Amino acid sequence: MSFTIYPAIDMRGGKCVRLTQGDYNQETVYGDSPFDMAKSFVDQGADWIHMVDLDGAKDGKRINDRFVIEAAQKLDAKVQIGGGIRTEEDVKHYLDQGVDRVIIGSLAVSNPELVKEWLKKYGEKIAIGLDAKDGYVATHGWLETSSLKAVDLGKELAGAGAKTFIFTDIATDGMLSGPNIEAVAELAKATGASVIASGGVSSIEDLQNVKKYESDGVSGVIVGKAIYSGKFTVSEALKEVK
Repeated sequence: MSFTIYPAIDMRGGKCVRLTQGDYNQETVYGDSPFDMAKSFVDQGADWIHMVDLDGAKDGKRINDRFVIEAAQKLDAKVQIGGGIRTEEDVKHYLDQGVDRVIIGSLAVSNPELVKEWLKKYGEKIAIGLDAKDGYVATHGWLETSSLKAVDLGKELAGAGAKTFIFTDIATDGMLSGPNIEAVAELAKATGASVIASGGVSSIEDLQNVKKYESDGVSGVIVGKAIYSGKFTVSEALKEVK
C-alpha cells in the first residue's frame, strides 16, 4: 500500500472554504470553483481528492454533490466525499456516478447497525470518518460530542468489515499546529485497518512524521489549510512522500 496525500476541498455555498476547528463562523473562502481547485490538485499529480460537503454535514442532506460528481467523472483521480451522507440512497447516488469512496461520520455513532449493513454491501467503498475531541467521537459537523471513545467505535466497525478510517483530531484541525499522530497510530494498531490522518498538518516535516507510522497502518494524510495558505504545494508534498 502506498502512502497517499489527500488534498482537501471543503465546500460551502458552492465555494471552496476552510473552517477553523470546524467553526462555521470562522470561514475563509479560497476559491469559487471546487472543480477548478480539484483540477489544479490533479494537475500537480494528486491521485486522490478529499471533498467535504460542509452544508450537507450541517443540514444532514446532500447539497454540494454536483461538484463532487463533476470531479469524479472528469478528472483522472479518485474522489472521496464526506458530509451529508445519511441514507443508502446517498451512498448509491455517489458510487453509481463514479465517486470512489463515501465517508460515513455521524451515522456511525447514531446508527452503527445500519453502517455495518453498508459495510457488508459496499465494502471498501465506505470509509468511516472518526472525528474526536479528547479521544471521544464528535458528530454533526462537530457541534456535539458523544460519550463514545473513537478507538472503541473503530474496533467495533473494523470487526464489521471497515477497511479505512479517517481520523480527525478537532483540537488540531485548521490550526496548523501539527497532527495528533499518536492518536492516529493508536487507532490503526487497535483496528488493524488503514487510517488516514486529518487535521493540523502545517509542514513537510509533519508529513514525514505521519509517514513514519505507515507500517502501523497509517496509510495517508489529508491536507487542507497548509496548501491553501502556501506552506507547501501538492506537488511538493507528493514528492516528499513518494
